[in-house]
Amino acid sequence: MAYGERRRELYELVARIPSGHVCSYGLLGRSLSGPVSGVIVGKWMASCPPELPWWRVVAANGALVVASRSPHLAHEQRERLESEGVAFDGDAVRMAAFLWVPT
Repeated sequence: MAYGERRRELYELVARIPSGHVCSYGLLGRSLSGPVSGVIVGKWMASCPPELPWWRVVAANGALVVASRSPHLAHEQRERLESEGVAFDGDAVRMAAFLWVPT
């Protein structure tokens, strides 16, 4: 399967993440029909269509890794997640309570 097809599949998965939940880069990558690494997922998410709920994608430990690119985006991501009812322990999402697993 070509990267372009996997990227489209990724974006379809991200669009399915329910409000009030998150999914990790790695879990999304492993859920594709042609698995890719979480690093690749992160690169694709950096250029995702603006209508996708990008803020629902976090690191496996719940960290908002977008902060390494932009503190402003990390602040926006946290605000969006909190407005959906997602809770944090410090700077990380409580993954045990809010993780969505693609099926």
